[in-house]
Amino acid sequence: MKHRIVVAVTGASGAIYARQLLQKLEKAAAQTEQVAIVMTENAKTVWATELGTDDYKDLPFKTYTQQDFMAPFASGSGRYDTMVICPCSMGTLGRIAGGISNDLITRAADVVLKERRKLICVVRETPYNVIHIKNMLTVTEAGGIICPATPSFYSVPKNMEEVAATVVDRVLDLIGIQQETYRWGQE
Repeated sequence: MKHRIVVAVTGASGAIYARQLLQKLEKAAAQTEQVAIVMTENAKTVWATELGTDDYKDLPFKTYTQQDFMAPFASGSGRYDTMVICPCSMGTLGRIAGGISNDLITRAADVVLKERRKLICVVRETPYNVIHIKNMLTVTEAGGIICPATPSFYSVPKNMEEVAATVVDRVLDLIGIQQETYRWGQE
């Protein structure tokens, strides 16, 4: 099965995760039918600040604005099977948990949840307050997957990109993308 994926990038810190995810999805083109991107204006600012570039403009995926409710994934009939919000700000998570569909990202998340498809929220905040925890619980109970941007170190990463890859590779696994990556207990 080829995946139809929407990637939303919000203004939380962690642009490195979004860039790696999009680059790895580009390399996995044989496993995807469609990849679409929605970026907030804050996400573009954070990307430029953290990565010193605007290379998100160079990716071969169709992009949509936050207010483009005509995007195919704004409706269940668009049949996108997965939505990844990477990184997912706590504001975005809170609006999803509250059922507030005030932009394309929150509307698409609402659609994915109501259609019982896969929503993966790569939350990037620390520490969590009780509101964050309750919102993560609410989204989880609604069928979403909370995948904190918490790297692992089993693979003994040697640089920032390898550290970020420990999170991104988990996200790709959750989507169902086949890849070569570190596997616990395997050589």
